[in-house]
Amino acid sequence: MTMKIAVLPGDGIGTEIVAEAIKVLHVLREDFGLDMETEEALIGGAAYDATGTPFPEATLKLCQAADAVLLGAVGGPKWEPLDYSLRPERGLLGLRAELELFANLRPAILYPQLVAASTLKAEVVSGLDIMIIRELTGGIYFGQPRGRRVNADGEREGFNTLYYKESEIRRIGHIAFQTAQKRNRRLCSVDKANVLECTELWREVMIEVSKEYPDVELSHMYVDNAAMQLVRAPKQFDVMVTENMFGDILSDCAAMLTGSIGMLPSASLDKNGKGMFEPIHGSAPDITGQGVANPIATILSVAMMLRYSFNDAVNADRIEKAVTAALDAGYRTADIASQGTLKTGTSAMGDAIIAALRA
Repeated sequence: MTMKIAVLPGDGIGTEIVAEAIKVLHVLREDFGLDMETEEALIGGAAYDATGTPFPEATLKLCQAADAVLLGAVGGPKWEPLDYSLRPERGLLGLRAELELFANLRPAILYPQLVAASTLKAEVVSGLDIMIIRELTGGIYFGQPRGRRVNADGEREGFNTLYYKESEIRRIGHIAFQTAQKRNRRLCSVDKANVLECTELWREVMIEVSKEYPDVELSHMYVDNAAMQLVRAPKQFDVMVTENMFGDILSDCAAMLTGSIGMLPSASLDKNGKGMFEPIHGSAPDITGQGVANPIATILSVAMMLRYSFNDAVNADRIEKAVTAALDAGYRTADIASQGTLKTGTSAMGDAIIAALRA
């Protein structure tokens, strides 16, 4: 059965890094018989420029019909003056909501070849392997009411609502516990239950769900302490689960432990395992068009796609081993380069990984 992949390059470096990921998919098809086809569509600022909306109906239909979605990046200063409803990020949020992609899996793995690229001491980060699970379709990013207004005193106000239903917390809890079962059986639930009633409910539900997973050790941590602990002693964590905004912040923090945000992929899954796969970095307008962006996170996102949406561990392993081989050979983009390595550009890094695939 042919796997249908919707490809959304998006904005900025999105087009550059997705091009390298597509090259990898083509090699898997040509050399290893991967039965897949791809079709591109617009999203974000590029979609707004072409259609007047960051999330065209045609893009939604393509993604609904596809078996998985590969995304590059959205956004950039060009579109910041737009009304909030028309900004590129609304396309991404709309896609998550329409496809009900509620579970965001973000691994933070430090490759041994890149220990020197981390800003933390080697003894703190060497061997790092964390999975952060972020609830993706609820919380303050989606809660209602939200907006801006002028009050009776003529003063401007902005307001957002942190809101979760028990069922939303419960379903992300099951994903987190099941993920922990496949790893080291330790789950840390991150909240702010001491001051936020919504996350007090979060903690209560996580405790209830834990009773179905007696083989997993559940712990709790306030989000401010979690941020500190990620920098102080990150290897204490195995799997972390948290709500949408906290997960957004903590996963980017964890990304820098690995040396570069350009190394980390992500998977956003629905209840059936269909998902959208994307690097966690942004569109990087400051380096767009220079051919220096790191494509590894996007290529590793393809590996996650094969593993999670298509249950193809064999080809996922091939990609991950090829990335390791390219790093072993000394290839580095500017963000992870160090003395004695081969500083290379976006396309050349993709070619090095392809060469390792075919070796």
